[in-house]
Amino acid sequence: MITHNIHSTEVGGGQAAARLAHELASSTDPRVLEILDNVVLLQIPSLNPDGTQWVNEFYNEYRGTEFEGQAPPWLYQFYVGHDNNRDWFTFYQSETQHTVRAQNDWHPQIVHDIHQMGGSGARIFFPPYIDPIEPNVDPGLTAAVNQLGAYMAAELTSQGKRGVVINAIYDGFHPGRAYMHYHGGARILSETASARLASTVSVSEEEIRGGREYEASEATWNFPWPWRGGDWSLADIVEYQASGAMALLTNAAKNRRFWLENFYRVGERAVAGWDSWPAAWVIPGEQDNVVGVESIVRILTMGDVEVHRAGQSFSSSGRTYPAGSYVVTMNQPYAAFAQTLLTEQEYPDLREFPGGPPKRPYDVTAHTLPLLMDVEAVALAERPTVALGEPIEVPTVTYELPAGLRGPEAPRIGMYKGWDEPMIAGWTRWMFDRHGMSYDSLHNERMRAGSLEDDYDVLIFQSQSNESITSGNEPGSLPEQFTGGLEEAGRAAVRHFVESGGRLVVMEESAEFAIDLFGLGVENPVEGLANQDFYVPGSILRVEMEADPITAGYDGDVNVWYWRSSRAFDVDDTRVQVIGRYGSDPVRAGWILGPEHLAGKPALLRARIGEGEVILFGFQPNYRGQTISTWPLLFNAIAGGRLVG
Repeated sequence: MITHNIHSTEVGGGQAAARLAHELASSTDPRVLEILDNVVLLQIPSLNPDGTQWVNEFYNEYRGTEFEGQAPPWLYQFYVGHDNNRDWFTFYQSETQHTVRAQNDWHPQIVHDIHQMGGSGARIFFPPYIDPIEPNVDPGLTAAVNQLGAYMAAELTSQGKRGVVINAIYDGFHPGRAYMHYHGGARILSETASARLASTVSVSEEEIRGGREYEASEATWNFPWPWRGGDWSLADIVEYQASGAMALLTNAAKNRRFWLENFYRVGERAVAGWDSWPAAWVIPGEQDNVVGVESIVRILTMGDVEVHRAGQSFSSSGRTYPAGSYVVTMNQPYAAFAQTLLTEQEYPDLREFPGGPPKRPYDVTAHTLPLLMDVEAVALAERPTVALGEPIEVPTVTYELPAGLRGPEAPRIGMYKGWDEPMIAGWTRWMFDRHGMSYDSLHNERMRAGSLEDDYDVLIFQSQSNESITSGNEPGSLPEQFTGGLEEAGRAAVRHFVESGGRLVVMEESAEFAIDLFGLGVENPVEGLANQDFYVPGSILRVEMEADPITAGYDGDVNVWYWRSSRAFDVDDTRVQVIGRYGSDPVRAGWILGPEHLAGKPALLRARIGEGEVILFGFQPNYRGQTISTWPLLFNAIAGGRLVG
């Protein structure tokens, strides 16, 4: 399977798809005939066709102007923007669901995922990936990926194509980007240098920069023929991408037996069970968090994991589990998918040099669904002896909006949506829409018009910097109608809204907007710390709740999401109440350096401002739709207290 254009601003992939299809359909070259005789190819020209259309229309509208080559100033996937390839294990978006169904139906031994990257370094990347590789990826797949990526690099280099790099930039840890690594297939990522959408760029030799594990100005074993600069066009992008795809197909054709047998052996080892895996996982029945349980079971079953229901209660290691509990036995082909999502991650401590700064993960370092979704899942050392039903079908998740947020008494909600909208705001819209919550998206013009209190009771700002909210895109960077932010008029309107009785909910970076707007005596104690002293690149942490209507329903600790835009607080203001603190030993899963800088620090605040209030989240309450554990906190914050139903 070859997939293109999941990121719609990476426009070369769709063009390469057409070129590749034409070559395979029309050529009589012996190389092509060998591929056709030995390979079944499924090609998806665009994984996000709506976004591709938007980008195309925006590009053509401004072609020939000073704005030629600019990306549209909105999320090209309506909800999740560039995060649409971080959805490969939660399957929330329709595009993901269709693609995963195709992979489950056809079981490709190789998936080639064609992307583009920045334009100032290498011209194209192929695997091997850099460390770490997620520990539940079968070694046979890791080795297969290594040889195939190296073959592709050698093939392009032999054709005279400069700037081919392997074993750099991208790691193999996060399952959100590598579905097939848990389903018997090799996931080959290629990343080709970008232009300005379809417009040619000129890159001087002085502008060329390297990246993780390579220096673009030096010839090394993994980057043997540097590109020295010059013009770089859409035609160059398509040439590199199509050549890479043909190299992959050539390898698959010549090594058909290897790829089929490798797929079989990966599944065979999974069915036999790994020593590092438990015998089974059980999700106990009768848990209060029905949405969390349904969500995890949906993810597992949609990922082709066989999940059973226990027909009666059973005991294991001195504990009794009720009838109806979900059981995942680990002697099955896709057990690795269950293991990586249910177990708690311990990310390795990787440094640039001993005692030096951390090596930055490409994505995040934790993805433990039971922690994120507030669900208990227990690893069993022995397979339960209870009778199990047939594997269940994919369940439907029932999202129920709390009573306090529906009906005529529900608060009137406005969510800020400027022209510099963060992806996480799209994820929040997705979560609100799944629950059927009523809200308005408020653009800059409406905010600046004032009288917000006439139409709204609550304003929500997702994680966005104070400068971005206030000023938006700089004049001259985009057409005039897409520049600017709230400006002083909008800030004054938000200030008046709160002081006259409104509620403002801010998250992570947007906390600085509220702090500045109301002159709160609140600072971020971890801001400015060097990475080797404090570093949390996407991990699950523990927060201890204080008694408050916002935290009602939480008994003690809650698992929260902390990443690059999250923060802690130091408070010196009588208007501000601390209602949540990071735990004394905060990390639950992932990687953290310098946990002592967070331990005991405020994480969730409630500030009284005039007749109204501001709720400040230091962590992200809706991370990529996964943090079901903290959704009630966000709902409580919107409603101002404990919600019923």
